[in-house]
Amino acid sequence: MAVAVAVVRVLGWEDRGVFVVGVGARRGVSVGDLRSAVDTVLREAGLVDADVRILATIERRAAERGVREMAREKGWELVPLDAVELGRQDVPHPSATVHAAVGTASVAEAAALAAAGSGSRLTVPKRVFPGVTVAVAAMR
Repeated sequence: MAVAVAVVRVLGWEDRGVFVVGVGARRGVSVGDLRSAVDTVLREAGLVDADVRILATIERRAAERGVREMAREKGWELVPLDAVELGRQDVPHPSATVHAAVGTASVAEAAALAAAGSGSRLTVPKRVFPGVTVAVAAMR
């Protein structure tokens, strides 16, 4: 995904440890499926694990073994967010299907933005994989 690499470089957010990975996933997602999706997105964006500080997701997924295991393996802080907080985020790709399932129109993009804090921006909009959705935001 050359566009994501260009966005990261143009905006000047190459500093280490300033990114948040947001994930949405089906219940019971394996650590292998999560890792594969996240690693693909990071690689295509020209990022490595050391560039990321936080893995953020909706509370119910943060409680799952696969999500907790991946955060631990990568050395990232796991930030669980409730549907109300996620719903406050202005995201470019809301989904009525996601809203019906979890009570918010976005998980991956909204979680990345919410955990990155005020003034953050998506550097990689949501990418959908089988059972996993990934987005990346830059912290300000």
